[in-house]
Amino acid sequence: MNWITNSVLPKIKAWVQSDDMLENLWVKCSACNQMIFHREFEIANNCCTTCGHHAPLAPEQRFDMTFDNGKFETIALPAIKDDPLKFRDSKKYSDRLRDTRNKTGLNDAIAVAAGKINGFPCVMAAFDFRFMGGSMGRMVGNGIIAAANEAVARNAALITVPSTGGARMQEGVLSLMQLPRTIVAVEKVRDAGLPYFVLLAHPTTGGVTASFAMLGDIQIAEPGAIIGFAGRRVIEETVREKLPEDFQTAEYLMDHGMVDAVVARSEQAAYFGKILDFLMGSKGTVKAA
Repeated sequence: MNWITNSVLPKIKAWVQSDDMLENLWVKCSACNQMIFHREFEIANNCCTTCGHHAPLAPEQRFDMTFDNGKFETIALPAIKDDPLKFRDSKKYSDRLRDTRNKTGLNDAIAVAAGKINGFPCVMAAFDFRFMGGSMGRMVGNGIIAAANEAVARNAALITVPSTGGARMQEGVLSLMQLPRTIVAVEKVRDAGLPYFVLLAHPTTGGVTASFAMLGDIQIAEPGAIIGFAGRRVIEETVREKLPEDFQTAEYLMDHGMVDAVVARSEQAAYFGKILDFLMGSKGTVKAA
């Protein structure tokens, strides 16, 4: 029995007591501090089962949740030169990109996929807040443009899902140029007579709200999402007034006509499906079998 005592049991004990394992087993809700079993959290699409808080969701998880039967095709984005401005703040931008990619396993803050929702062809471009706060640089702009072009080529609806702090400061004016580029891209979808939807996830702020993110034919938001251009404190200091507690929330924007609906993740696929059936079904668009 010595080999069990000396070899097997210590390994089992170390595995059971591993801090990494404990962290991976439980997720703490940032809103109500409730501990949630990780599988329960994943089944709920990163939503708290106690208070309903919507935590960040990776693009791949969102694609799987939204497209019919979780089937989708990832659209590859062309590579670009990382740091044409040779920008440096506390560290080189090229080094910051490298470190973020190593940490997250992501190439940039956006992913694009094509699939079907309720049998209708759709292209979705979703942000990933883990990559430099979902900030919009040239690669993100290229992602929106690629998604729009793909939608037109496939005669499909376009859905964008921003979750971002705004323009990527490290890319300077090149980042700001993505505002008009993305606006032109979504206009091409409209010119083709195809629907364009925006699903605003938490947070959607800065330059993204000043461009494609507020131009949807139908504007949808996730519960509790913060949506706005300038930050709350900046506005309060500018107007010298105390703002309402729910200012810039999805619910506040819906009450004031800036958002058409606030839809929980568990209902989003069905919601998109109904809209697509109404808009594309009436056009005679072929519905997949």
